[in-house]
Amino acid sequence: MTASNNTSTTPEFITLDEAAAMTSGTRVTFIPGIPALYSEALKNICYAKGVPLIRAMHPMMGVDKATGQDRQARLFELTSQTSLPTLFHNDERPRNVWTEQLALVERIGSADSPKLIPDGFGNRVTMFGLCAIVLGEDGFVWNMRILGDSPLGRKYGYNEDASTSAPKKMAEIVDLIARRLEAQEKAGSRYLVGDSVSAADIYWATMSMSLLVPPPEIMPVTKQNQGMLKYFARNAGIPGIAEVLTDRVEAHQRYILTTYCETPAVLGGDAV
Repeated sequence: MTASNNTSTTPEFITLDEAAAMTSGTRVTFIPGIPALYSEALKNICYAKGVPLIRAMHPMMGVDKATGQDRQARLFELTSQTSLPTLFHNDERPRNVWTEQLALVERIGSADSPKLIPDGFGNRVTMFGLCAIVLGEDGFVWNMRILGDSPLGRKYGYNEDASTSAPKKMAEIVDLIARRLEAQEKAGSRYLVGDSVSAADIYWATMSMSLLVPPPEIMPVTKQNQGMLKYFARNAGIPGIAEVLTDRVEAHQRYILTTYCETPAVLGGDAV
């Protein structure tokens, strides 16, 4: 089943203050033209669940040169944090942690949408465990962000020792995913958990774009993301990671993105 949603190829973005002031609707913060991984993953989760989104502008890191003010000060005032994305729904409190975002979207999703959190607790343990090593602290994305010294890397605790260890940890996680998919295929399933799509599939398919960049018909190239996509493509060649990136991992990514997520991805921004 391919999910459906109310979106546009040229989406409008409201301001952060407008999003915070609204008392109805589901609002998520994005950076136009950029598939920021956690925002893109939440967007894909919402799409699979049939939850229409209102896009809000997420303030960039750093200081505004014109005013000398921290560009994320208002975001911190509203949410007590600065990470991307923030999820607002109706007049409820904002959600910034992926576990809370997933639980909310599962609750408000359409009745005929796939269940992304398994009912059985055994499968639920497996699903949340896989998500944790991809999304959580010291997981796949965490270690990718400390590969090099940058403002984002320092936010995630970059230091030389941690950066040196990061590729091995990333490779171990990719290998675990690859072996899981192989075992599942032998059991007759195309999915990471059980015999149906779960949040683990959508989160991994999205985050794996940082290694396996999909073609433009899935992930359009914009002026804002072209440098990011080139950086992502280079990650696939990191020694250790390249050896465990199997065709099965790529096939799973493409199947999940094209079956359960909106393709081509709607980013906004400026076309190349």
